[in-house]
Amino acid sequence: MNPTEMLKTRPTAQIDEFQPGDTVTVNMVIREGDRERVQAFQGNVIAGRYRDSKVPNPGTTFKVRRVSYGIGVERIVPFHSPTLESVKVTRRGKVRRSRLYYLRGLTGRHARIKERR
Repeated sequence: MNPTEMLKTRPTAQIDEFQPGDTVTVNMVIREGDRERVQAFQGNVIAGRYRDSKVPNPGTTFKVRRVSYGIGVERIVPFHSPTLESVKVTRRGKVRRSRLYYLRGLTGRHARIKERR
């Protein structure tokens, strides 16, 4: 496969348009032995974006963060991963930055993101 064919590849998953600050549900296929199941990971997008008109290059990723039992958990998701099934936006957030790494140091109400109308 030559490099031009690789750039023309499209994501295999159903992906809604999102940007940093949005709350998304990422469905990933998990393989356990010979069985497969779909596992959901819901959290805020802290880096990366997806617009339908601009298909991301191969190797492009986005980060999703959530707090589980008081511990921050981040997951880096590649757009062209074969295990990525779908990305659904559950809430639109209003932020002024493209990378929300400052949320790592905030807890409780300070870590909330206002909803975009």
